Amino acid sequence: MLAIDVRLARGNFTLEACFEAQTPGVIALFGRSGCGKTTLVNLVAGLLRADRGRIALDDEVWFDATSGIDLPAERRHIGYVFQDSRLFPHYSVRGNLLYGAARGAQHARTFDDVVQLLGLAALLARRPGQLSGGEKQRVALGRALLARPRLLLLDEPLAALDASRREEVLPYLERLRDHYSIPMVYVSHQLDEVLRLATQLVVLDAGRVVAAGELAAVSLQPALRAIVGDDAVGAVVEGRVAVVDVDEDLASVALGTGGTLKVAARGLAAGEHVRLQLLARDLILALEEPRGISVRNHLRGTVRAIAAGGGADLIEVEVGGATLLARITSAATRELRLAPGLPLWVLVKAVSVCPHPLARARR
Repeated sequence: MLAIDVRLARGNFTLEACFEAQTPGVIALFGRSGCGKTTLVNLVAGLLRADRGRIALDDEVWFDATSGIDLPAERRHIGYVFQDSRLFPHYSVRGNLLYGAARGAQHARTFDDVVQLLGLAALLARRPGQLSGGEKQRVALGRALLARPRLLLLDEPLAALDASRREEVLPYLERLRDHYSIPMVYVSHQLDEVLRLATQLVVLDAGRVVAAGELAAVSLQPALRAIVGDDAVGAVVEGRVAVVDVDEDLASVALGTGGTLKVAARGLAAGEHVRLQLLARDLILALEEPRGISVRNHLRGTVRAIAAGGGADLIEVEVGGATLLARITSAATRELRLAPGLPLWVLVKAVSVCPHPLARARR
């Protein structure tokens, strides 16, 4: 458990953050630029001191203003990966990695294991100046891992990379999440990164925690919707791949206690657990199951709630124990006479859903 309750005032900005998050897992700090994400991470790392409050990881208290406890950064055993890799330019990749290994205690996490996990074998003899941005960040991750941290902090590690380099590094971050049981705090203002990596989500706005909890639950919160905007509003659900149809390149994902969603196979295997984001703008509602249309998914559901606003309504629909969101016009809400408790059909195009595999440890 990572438990944080801190306050820090600096000039015109005040950070007041209070939340608890289960560990291990990836705790994402999400919010607009300037909301206090990096400040909070630096408080956890011991690089800044809070005016008041408490920070604890499991049974160890790192900071407690009331008791006068303030462990220095080196005693917190934290690995920190910054936006820029901060590699030693005069060391080779091997040298940078061994610097991290020299700082860590004996552990089963070996040099070769980390090199293989992050795909660094072909880079060991190179200097940082000979690496791409994505390669540098992979080396920075390896150096942090080899220091055997109790907690790994990643402060927007992909922010300085272009889209192609981000896609290069993200699978390695997923491997890291799935391979090691290291608690991680991941800072980002990119929702797609959070959806792929996080197990829990903490949303910050103007120095305050406005939502916190399991990713699927927070994805439904108005506080998140206010930050990401209408186009990115949607529900996050988890399911298990029941069947993969190789001929059609589609996978059938079982949701909760009922309902199956067909998605692009994308290399998925039967039995694999996946996370899906279903954008509210992509869902269609119908009172009767339609016939003769191209949409692959027709799911039975029940209206749970309706949030009106600005000529467009957000409809919460329960499907097989999962909650989905659909954005439709207010005129459509009236014409369909939608109301809580009404049964209906939810239509989802298979090509509009991108599945992300989850760790075995999360199953």
